[in-house]
This record gives sequence, C-alpha cells and structure tokens, in this order.
Amino acid sequence: MRFQVTHLKGAKFSRRGLRGYFEYRDLGVERATRGKLVAHVIRARPEKAPHGEWHWHDVDAQFVYVLKGWAVFEYEGIGRVRMKAGTCFYQPPRIRHREIRHSKDLQMIEVVAPAKFKTYPAERPAARKSPARRSRG
Repeated sequence: MRFQVTHLKGAKFSRRGLRGYFEYRDLGVERATRGKLVAHVIRARPEKAPHGEWHWHDVDAQFVYVLKGWAVFEYEGIGRVRMKAGTCFYQPPRIRHREIRHSKDLQMIEVVAPAKFKTYPAERPAARKSPARRSRG
C-alpha cells in the first residue's frame, strides 16, 4: 500500500462507472491499496434518472456517505429508505436493492471492497408479509 492524495482543484469526473446516470471522481484509493478498496465521489448527471432496476453486488463491504442532495433506495427486507445530506449507510454484501430516484444535485462518497467486483441483475424480492395477528379469546 502507498500514500495517496487527491485534491478538488483540477479533479475530473468521468461517465465511466457502474451507472450511466452518474458521474464518478476517482479518489485514488484503488491504486493506493492495490485493489483492496475503491473510493469515489458520485454525482448525478444532469437530465438523467435512475432506472430502478433490482440488482446486487458481489462485494465484501460497501459504504456510502451522502454529501449533498438526496436519494431514495429500496432494499430487500427493509423497504424504501430516503438518504439525504449527512446520511451514512452500509449495505450488507449481496443485498438486493435498487435506486428509485434522486435529486439533481446528489453527491455521495462510496467506498467498496474489493475494488473490482461484479454486479448482477436480480428479481424483485417477495413482498414483506406482516406478522399474523393472534386472536384474543
């Protein structure tokens, strides 16, 4: 591993990344850790909306911190969750999820281990069943 620093001045965002409706700014962590982690700033692309497709990632860990704006995600067994500036969330490995919508100014920091991972499409999870009520007699 090696020391790595990146600065905002002169930083570039790329459209290369997992989702076409986002742009990604590499923070140099993948190179510094020799692929153990990847870290990037993600921001919404103007006039692009999320597709809302269910999927899961074959990862060991995934952590996201919302810098600006908001996003609504849906998780298997959890339901819909609105993330906003200041929200930090950890997605358990292989949890099925999807992004439903986000603000035009959305910006997030994401850290994933390992740096190279696969994403798989997923079927919509079965609806959560409410617990059976017991009758009183």
